[in-house]
Amino acid sequence: MSDETGAGKLDSFSRELFQELFSPAGEKSPAAQQEIVEVTDLLQKAREQDLTQPIVNLFRLLRRIRKEKGQTPRDLGVEESDLLQLAVKHQQIDEHEVTIGGRVLKALSIVEDANARAMAYMQEHPKAAPSGIELWDRIRENQERIKKVLGMKQEDWDSFSGQLRFAIESVKTLSGILDLPENAVTDIQRVTSQYRMRLTPYYTSLIMPGAVNDPVLLQSVPTGEMIDNVGEEIPPVAADHSPARLIDQFYPRVATIKATNMCGMYCTHCLRIAHIGKKDRIYSKQAYQEALDYIRNNPGIRDVLVTGGDAFVLPNDLLRWLLQELDQIEHVRLKRMGSRIPVTTPQRIDSELLDILEQSNDQKPLRVVTQINTAQEITPVSRETFRQISKRVSAVLNQAVLLRGINDTRTKMWKLCETIQEAHVRPYYVFNCSYRNPQFSHLRVPVPVGQDIIESMYGNVSGDAIPRYIATAGGKIPLHRSNVAGRAGSDIVLKKPWSGEEVKYPDASEEDHSNADFSFARYVE
Repeated sequence: MSDETGAGKLDSFSRELFQELFSPAGEKSPAAQQEIVEVTDLLQKAREQDLTQPIVNLFRLLRRIRKEKGQTPRDLGVEESDLLQLAVKHQQIDEHEVTIGGRVLKALSIVEDANARAMAYMQEHPKAAPSGIELWDRIRENQERIKKVLGMKQEDWDSFSGQLRFAIESVKTLSGILDLPENAVTDIQRVTSQYRMRLTPYYTSLIMPGAVNDPVLLQSVPTGEMIDNVGEEIPPVAADHSPARLIDQFYPRVATIKATNMCGMYCTHCLRIAHIGKKDRIYSKQAYQEALDYIRNNPGIRDVLVTGGDAFVLPNDLLRWLLQELDQIEHVRLKRMGSRIPVTTPQRIDSELLDILEQSNDQKPLRVVTQINTAQEITPVSRETFRQISKRVSAVLNQAVLLRGINDTRTKMWKLCETIQEAHVRPYYVFNCSYRNPQFSHLRVPVPVGQDIIESMYGNVSGDAIPRYIATAGGKIPLHRSNVAGRAGSDIVLKKPWSGEEVKYPDASEEDHSNADFSFARYVE
């Protein structure tokens, strides 16, 4: 292409496009008559209309014919000078002076590649990772069945007290609701003699009958691995980071108040499994005062997390008092409430609690930190609950745990993060499942698998829907590849970005993770 045709007016992308269209051709095959007619029609529209799209369509058609048939535009009756005029026209029309080469050769190709990835995901996720919204009709059927089995009235179902009163804590009750294999029931009985099981009727309704390793089932019903997994149990989390009663402190400016050992349901992957005793407890006022006094006497603390157990299990009066006490400590500037109640027992979130949250947020920023591990946990009910909470606090953040069979594929994690983002919850952290407790080592996922999942989200998922991938090893260490210094046997060597210190972190076995025969799948003959 010579400057006589006006090549100097084109940018490098457009010159590349023209070179592709007009370079000497090898073998040619005739264009179909319909293609010739379409070229003529688009050429006329591109000349007559002050629109970019007919010009783009013309160039794209000419490019396709050149690739498939070897025919140049000139072979089809279109001169280079004609296309040059249209290229200039396209740039003049476009508000941002985007060139025809930039749009056709680059932008649309990038979009087409991205669309192919998106379409593959969109075709897969309804089956591989359906949300509770998509499953709502089946969940409602489950709810009617559960109410009949438990003898619950609608007012029981709709109340927090009713959900706790009818909570499923025995294998016998669970077997009346879920069709579990006999050997699974035997194993659950073995486990529940040592570890507590509790599902609210609402959360139980999210389990899809017939799904062998249903993601909600895996989180709430223990299997034999919790006893059979052999290993040394590391002392309870934060036993070496608890400077005062009810207090955990891993960082100089952040403190945690473990305000209760109670939860609406007990997770099979609970990091604080040693704190969840045989009896629900709300602690004495004296215990809370000691925790508050520690915070008062340490002016470096600016951010306080109230958790448990589950903070929202506490009575409204106690929550109001705790938040008021924190608001009166001058150096405390931010507060957080840790709770899974919005997905396990959304009936708890009443107008009084919402008012308490708003009143405290008006004093100093208050954030609610939740844990949602599968899109199946987001139903129309929990989505509305999060919408109401989000109107009363400064942020609602999700700290998911990467769990085998629950969210350990690209599709499942993408769907989780997009679904919670649409439910007014920001994806914040994804924790690698803890190595501290051998009871749930069967749910752990190798770090390279987690890295691949999180890194796959860049360029495919909205930026603020991408969580940070974290390991807890004496503090939260990002699991970016730059933080992985190497391996020492089966351990990964992690580098703390804030100090440069290297620590060993036990990794899950890739061989074990690839074995689909775990948890409830072991009971299928």
